[in-house]
Parts: sequence; C-alpha cells; structure tokens
Amino acid sequence: MSHLLGPLIAPGFFASHVVGVAIGVGALAAVVSGVVGVFTVIRGQAFAGEALGDIGTTGGAGAFLVGVGLLGGFLVADVIGAAAMELIGIQRPRGRDLATGIVLGAATGLAALFLYWDSTLHNTTGATVTVLFGSVFAIAGSTIPLILLLAALTLALMIVLYRPLLLSSVSAEMAAARGIPVRRIGALYLLGLALATTLAAITIGTILSTALLVGPAAAALRLTTRPLRAMLAAVAIGVSAMWLGIVLAYDSYDWPPTGRGWPVSFFVVTLVFAFYLLSGLPDWRRRRFHATAGP
Repeated sequence: MSHLLGPLIAPGFFASHVVGVAIGVGALAAVVSGVVGVFTVIRGQAFAGEALGDIGTTGGAGAFLVGVGLLGGFLVADVIGAAAMELIGIQRPRGRDLATGIVLGAATGLAALFLYWDSTLHNTTGATVTVLFGSVFAIAGSTIPLILLLAALTLALMIVLYRPLLLSSVSAEMAAARGIPVRRIGALYLLGLALATTLAAITIGTILSTALLVGPAAAALRLTTRPLRAMLAAVAIGVSAMWLGIVLAYDSYDWPPTGRGWPVSFFVVTLVFAFYLLSGLPDWRRRRFHATAGP
C-alpha cells in the first residue's frame, strides 16, 4: 500500500503511530456524526448541533484550566448543555431556538472567562486554538478507550431509537398518537447529539464540529431520501473527508508559509463543503435537462 501511494503521501505516513490513532479516531467520529447528523438534519436541529459544539468550548477551556483531558471537558459540557436545552423546552418547536440561544449565550460567556484564565494564570497560549480547531494528531492514547465507549454508546442509542425517533422527527403529532413518548425520545436524541458533538470536537475542534455533524448528512440527504441509505452515504462522505484531510495535513508539513503544516480541521471542513456542492450536481443536471427539453 505504501509503495502504491508513495507518490501521493509523504514518507513515514503508514509507519506513524500518531497517524494511525488519528485515522482510527477520525473514522469513529465521522461514523457517529454521519448517523446522528441525518436525524439532526431531518429534525431541523442544526442550530442545536452548532450550539453544543460551541458549548463544548466551555468544557475544553475548563479542562485546560483544571489540568484534565479535553475529551472529558467536552463531554461534561455537552451533556450538561443538552440537558439544559431539554429542561428549558427545546422539544417544543417554538421554543427550540430560544432555549438553544439562552444556553449558548451563557456557555459562551463562561468559555470566554475560562480561556482568559487559561492564558493569564497558566500561560497556555495554545489553549484557544486547540479547543476551537482541534488537533487529531495530538489525541492521547489514554483517551482511546473512552472514545470507543462513547462511539459504541451513541451508535447503540441510535439503533434502539431508530424507528420512534424517525417517526417523531417526521411527525411528532403522529408519533404521539401512536403512543410514542415524543419528549423522552427527543431527550435521548439530544444525549446522542451531545456525544456525537463531543467526538467531532476532539478531532476538528468545537467551532468546526458542526461541519462534520451536519455537512455529510445534508449532502447525503440530497442524494437519497431514504434514512438508512442517507446514513450510509453520510458515513462514507464523513470518513472520506476525514481521511483525505489527514493525508493532506500530513503532506502539508513542508508547505508554505510556515513550514509547520496546515491544520486537519481546515482540510476536513473544506472537503465536506466540496462534497456538499458535488451532491447537488445530479439535481442540477435533472433541472437543466427538463429546462432544455421543454414542455
């Protein structure tokens, strides 16, 4: 494999333990984000995903402040944020944006305070960049068991919730009429969203985690309206963007202007955006064909 891809990939890529961890963790984050992201797009709760990503900034900054791992900080902040949204009333359609905005505003204020303390009390000048934009190459091996557990828990939760969550996402009234506890299902979905956002944040940062959560899912739903197929397509798009991003970031070590490499998060987000644009080509071609064919 290394011989065949040698002209495209810088030497040492396949022999690097750090790269191996990045590839594995990145794939897990993309798989979970793809599955949860399809429900997020169907439910119209992309803003909630964006808010949880930003709320993770508070947890990451707090983790730097007390000297614990970023993953734990992201997890605690996102779960608390999801619970707060639920308690305020995110499950009521008219209250979703209001609840999300209130929780996001409070968390952002705390994040600003924690990041200020990080830079002034501990001289952690790289804290802001690491939290906001991530570093998949810097994931500690000790966090891998927790990452595996979170990924397995989230996927298991989505499998259990699949049918009632899908029905309540399409029509909450119909789901309630069939005896589905819509509020409870929605709360469990928010838990899954919080876990997915945590995994995305540990790879490409809190501020960009929504791109991995929503971008592949939105592209997949442009290609197919079947939920299971959309999940598979979202997973394929997310994993492809993550792996290509890791390759490009590794190759960019000697690129200008700094000669220190470009961030993985930049490549992943750019590739996700490119995949989203490409996913619209079939529909554009159909519209163009009908327009030229005439009545």
